[in-house]
Amino acid sequence: MLRDITIGQYYQTKSVIHDLDPRVKIVATLAFIIFLFMVDHLAGYAIAMAYLATIIYLSHVPMSFIFRGMKAIFMLLMITVIFNIFLTPGETLVSFWILNITKEGLVMAFRMAIRLIFLITGSSIMTLTTTPNQLTDGLENLLNPLKKVKVPVHEISMMMAIALRFIPILMEETDKIMKAQMARGADFETGGIIQKAKSLVPILVPLFISAFRRANDLAMAMEARCYHGGDGRTKMKPLIYKKRDFIAYAALVIFMTAMVACGKIDFLT
Repeated sequence: MLRDITIGQYYQTKSVIHDLDPRVKIVATLAFIIFLFMVDHLAGYAIAMAYLATIIYLSHVPMSFIFRGMKAIFMLLMITVIFNIFLTPGETLVSFWILNITKEGLVMAFRMAIRLIFLITGSSIMTLTTTPNQLTDGLENLLNPLKKVKVPVHEISMMMAIALRFIPILMEETDKIMKAQMARGADFETGGIIQKAKSLVPILVPLFISAFRRANDLAMAMEARCYHGGDGRTKMKPLIYKKRDFIAYAALVIFMTAMVACGKIDFLT
């Protein structure tokens, strides 16, 4: 299950999406997420699904790899759906004991499930097609205006990129620790909630030690390379917009225009 988490991983292949400027992918992902949470109609979800499916097709990332990332959020997805079904007030359809299933709850559960699936998939596509170095450069370039108000843009971008890159590393480390503890007789499946929580201690302790060790090694490596932040640093590969990037921006504008023109977004709510 831990190996199924795709956010933070990079899928090496050749595609149009891989070749896009990282700023385009960051802006497109943010715009997609914003419009995704503003849409409230089936036609809007259909447009978002068609847009996302086109991006996946152009990225040449296998659908099996994309669907594998959904396994990691299955429990979160189920909890979200159940909470919305039973805790949303409205017109009661089914009632038993103290629980009520409402029409509004079913609608809200459907919306939240679709939004969560699309959000994870869209975010995964950005990280799967963009290296950590490209993400850092793209974020720093987009946040450059904040330097005028003394915001440490380079350091913030670097921390975000490192944190994102550490997700698959820590998941892999957790998987190794779990297998090692299971080989020593540890049981993570049986028992109640309290027992299962206690069984996580042999995992969390070595995981935190490993994480701090990796962080220390990274800090020493950066110091050994005389890293002192972004002041005065130059880029070996400066970001320059190309024709394909402007085409991608145009496609994004068409997507947003279609969402608004269909009247599926209520800007007042």
